[in-house]
Amino acid sequence: MTATLVVGIDGGGTGNRALAHARKLAKLIGDCEIVVAFVIEWSPFSFHSAEENAIRHKRREEEISAATARIVEPALAMLREAGFAARGVVRHGNVADCLNDIAVEEGADQIVVARSSDGGFAARVFGSVTASLVMTAAVPVTVVG
Repeated sequence: MTATLVVGIDGGGTGNRALAHARKLAKLIGDCEIVVAFVIEWSPFSFHSAEENAIRHKRREEEISAATARIVEPALAMLREAGFAARGVVRHGNVADCLNDIAVEEGADQIVVARSSDGGFAARVFGSVTASLVMTAAVPVTVVG
């Protein structure tokens, strides 16, 4: 039976740490597929006119295409070059919710994310994506420092 790891990446150093850890886990597991996930923060609670919604939808599609080309595809190429089975997913929405949804849809065994280096007052008051994911995920979450 193939194990599935969902790895949340951010296009930066924290995502690279999560990918590196997922590679180690996949190597230990053996028969494992890595699903690389990038989520573009997107609030559905904005009110717009019909014209604004049409522009918003077009911009959303452009953002997905750009994120796939600039962030996800290079990560997939690196994983595949190293011999790992890998696929990519790009979504819009709340990061924690989307990563959990992807894990459920993919039948994932685990989600791997990195602890964000961002902190400060806002993170303490409103919580972080990682903390929210750990508290609500349907599968185990590994947080890489």
